[in-house]
Amino acid sequence: MTSGAVGNRGDWSRRRLLGTLAAAAVPASLAGCSSGSPESAVPESATPEAYGTSKPSAASPSPEPTPTGPRPLYIGTYTSVEGGGKGVGVATYDPRTGEVSGQTTITGVGDPSYLAVHPDGRTLYAVDERADGGVTAVRLSDRRVLGTRSTGGEAPCHLSVHPGGRWLLSANYGTGSVAVHPVEDSGALGERTDLVVHHSPAPGPGQEGPHAHQFAASPDGAHVLAVDLGTDTVYSYRLDESKGTLTEVSRARTRAGAGPRHLTFHPGGRYAYLANEVDNTVVVCAYDPDSGELTPGEPQSTGTGEGTNYPAQLLVTANGRYAFLANRGHDSLTRYAVEASGARLRLLDTVPVGGDFPRQIAFSPDGSLLFASLQRSGAVGVFHVDADSGALRLAGEPFASPVAVCALPL
Repeated sequence: MTSGAVGNRGDWSRRRLLGTLAAAAVPASLAGCSSGSPESAVPESATPEAYGTSKPSAASPSPEPTPTGPRPLYIGTYTSVEGGGKGVGVATYDPRTGEVSGQTTITGVGDPSYLAVHPDGRTLYAVDERADGGVTAVRLSDRRVLGTRSTGGEAPCHLSVHPGGRWLLSANYGTGSVAVHPVEDSGALGERTDLVVHHSPAPGPGQEGPHAHQFAASPDGAHVLAVDLGTDTVYSYRLDESKGTLTEVSRARTRAGAGPRHLTFHPGGRYAYLANEVDNTVVVCAYDPDSGELTPGEPQSTGTGEGTNYPAQLLVTANGRYAFLANRGHDSLTRYAVEASGARLRLLDTVPVGGDFPRQIAFSPDGSLLFASLQRSGAVGVFHVDADSGALRLAGEPFASPVAVCALPL
């Protein structure tokens, strides 16, 4: 497949600056992600394996039952900025109250700005968002770092595990490329099997080059889709699951200058929702599971008004009735009703997120809690999600964690 590098250091620098302008101002009281924290703060029993459960894959049709006892919460950060963390933060949360407590650190992982877990719940994966980009595997039973592999590009900002569990997918923001790594039986990563650079179409208005921002599988795993903010395009690939190689099958163009950032599928698998970072919109897309073709509809409002916003990430409830959008400029969560079997989003309201710059959001495995990474606040906010109305209610004060850019509750 195509390989190579496209120099986009200017855009990458602006990306990091965008979220870390306030990092230097993080007070010492928020520096909870410290390797000096006592290990007893997070019991070793609070791991997925201890409960015999794992986080559901993107194709999971329903949430897991609400567990009892403390559950692990992994927190990504930037380690190379002032006031940043020391590695992957490890805390626990109460699955019923949403209270987060305790924190230790998995060290030896540089700039772990996005996290994912293997479908079997045994291995954590983190991007190393640096010029010499990498992906790192961590065994959760003893929190041992199993090694790092090069992504073949700069500033990887997203990764996911293919539903089959055999392949890790990652997106290099800085050089506009996507990579595939094999997952070994131990959970460790093998040498990269493919790298595809988005050479075309030409970058959108205001962009210096391609910027792959997400790389993830469709719900059935038949196709993998790469969202590129720089080229205003979502690329659909077929993954050869025996070789780990990619074949492009389709491209979906957004309107010029939209800056697509994150795609989330409806549980029915026929529709997906696209958050556009640059023009502050969301788009409902029709999806053909047979061909992998994605067809974007008309842009819709985020409900945040005319100010600068930077939409970040979309989530859809497991029952397919509600969708939530993180708004970094507006510091809110937009709630949509999902209608017509996934074909339509209806804006309901926006809810203050209780902090600054919600970079990423995630559901607890049972869907009853929503976690928001508040990058500039250096904290993680937690909301209760009403199963019937989709209404959000703060679970308490945000949990302090330096430059929190990704929260992964298991």
